[in-house]
Amino acid sequence: MELNQKLLRQFEQEAANTRKMLERVPDEHFDWKPHAKSMSLKTLAAHVAELPGLFIAAVLKTEEVDMSPQSYKPFAGTTHQELMDHFEENYQKAVKALNDTNVVEIGKTWTLRSNGNVIVSMPKQVVIRNLAMNHLIHHRGQLSVYLRLLDVPVPGMYGPTADEQFVS
Repeated sequence: MELNQKLLRQFEQEAANTRKMLERVPDEHFDWKPHAKSMSLKTLAAHVAELPGLFIAAVLKTEEVDMSPQSYKPFAGTTHQELMDHFEENYQKAVKALNDTNVVEIGKTWTLRSNGNVIVSMPKQVVIRNLAMNHLIHHRGQLSVYLRLLDVPVPGMYGPTADEQFVS
């Protein structure tokens, strides 16, 4: 199996888990924050929804990206449905990009900049694994804590959660 197909299989599993988590995000709590320094629920969920397009599709189609405030505009949906639609759109872009790439392209170096300064420069396959999937899993974990604190039943990712286990 080619590397892009291996990454695609892994991404599909993580995307299914991410979809389950995003489906639970209540838009009536979009402005809620667990702490003054934390992102709002809406900002965190929107970031999770945009990551597949940002760090898979865009990485495979470019050699570098500058995430300066002037060029990067984060997703700012206002409803749960917009959030889900945005995730699905980015999921489809990522699947297409992974299917369309090849071993030469996925091995090329990709650079992330902020205001012209290099943040990271590494092979695209490493970016997809580390900046895309690990980043997605990290923020999805944060999202699960937000949901727990809001008393929203948390879906299982790799097995059942306390909300899904049978109570005797």
